[in-house]
Amino acid sequence: MTFSQFSVPREDRYFGDYQAGLSYDLGSVTVSEADILEFARRFDPQDMHVDPEKAAAGRFKGLIASGWHTCSLAMRLFVDGYLSAPASLSSPGIDEIRWPNPLRPGDTLHLRATTLECIPSRNKSDRGVVRTRLEAFNQHGQPLLSLIANSIIGGRKQQAPDAA
Repeated sequence: MTFSQFSVPREDRYFGDYQAGLSYDLGSVTVSEADILEFARRFDPQDMHVDPEKAAAGRFKGLIASGWHTCSLAMRLFVDGYLSAPASLSSPGIDEIRWPNPLRPGDTLHLRATTLECIPSRNKSDRGVVRTRLEAFNQHGQPLLSLIANSIIGGRKQQAPDAA
């Protein structure tokens, strides 16, 4: 797979800067057992996420991160590397979220984004929806997360012609 580079930094990125079919390496983050326990205790306190002994005896044979923790880590990389700083307006939702394999303590999550579609708004000419497939993999290339993010991205403001 060939990864692309944006032609402009995220501080100057608008709807027209996204192109369907291009893929981007958005970086990586390593997760520790302490990270997994902290997130899970606050947001998803199931034994497989918060109790190493019960997790070792369970289905996954060890502690695993909550899928929502995996999404949160991916979201940070998505914001830092892909979304426009000035023109990311909101999101109408996420489609097709899957967690095919668990994120474990010591794993490094790598995130890839592929722009699927850039759909101009029918009602508001100053924006559009960018549909992006996000795929996270661990350091062994095993898939951890797949989803389609729908992002409303604003367009560049039209400059008024100079008065002559």
